[in-house]
Amino acid sequence: MRPFFKMASLGRRRGVPVNRERGVMATTECYIVHEIYNGENAQEQFEYELEQALEAQYRYIVIEPTRIGDETARWVAVGNCLHKTAVLAGAACLLTPLTLPTDYSRYVALPAGALSLACAALYGISWQFDPCCKYQVEYDSQKLSQLPLHTLTSSTPVVLVRRDDVHRKRLHNTIALAALAYCAKKIYELYAV
Repeated sequence: MRPFFKMASLGRRRGVPVNRERGVMATTECYIVHEIYNGENAQEQFEYELEQALEAQYRYIVIEPTRIGDETARWVAVGNCLHKTAVLAGAACLLTPLTLPTDYSRYVALPAGALSLACAALYGISWQFDPCCKYQVEYDSQKLSQLPLHTLTSSTPVVLVRRDDVHRKRLHNTIALAALAYCAKKIYELYAV
């Protein structure tokens, strides 16, 4: 779980699902975590609202509080980095023997394979069961224009969009396992001789 989110049972909810307006998303598609400070537990309330919105699987989640939005965007970026590193390092591990001489390829392929496996394992342990891993930060201005961002007090909200991540998980797990198999074979060959 994200270290900065606490599941707390705090009072009333301030974020609200968005109502249908001219070409704006339907109620079940968008949730706004508003930045309204009422009392000293406001930050915990924002975290609670975001956690509830993630678990409710809204298509779009608009995070108005800057601190929570920035932390969530960084969390998503770290997960994306782990995924991409697992894929690219695994591909380097598997493709290096095709491009370098056999004597030198293991010096690149084995560390790349270990990195791929480590990133895939870390992603699987830390991100796989987190509801936030199903979301990406939305930057597309056309899609953002359909959201009711004009109702916010913050000029820089973070907008999350729910995306299916099954294929990307399969991709990096398959490549990491193939890299593991290649590395195990190479290590066996090195020590068997």
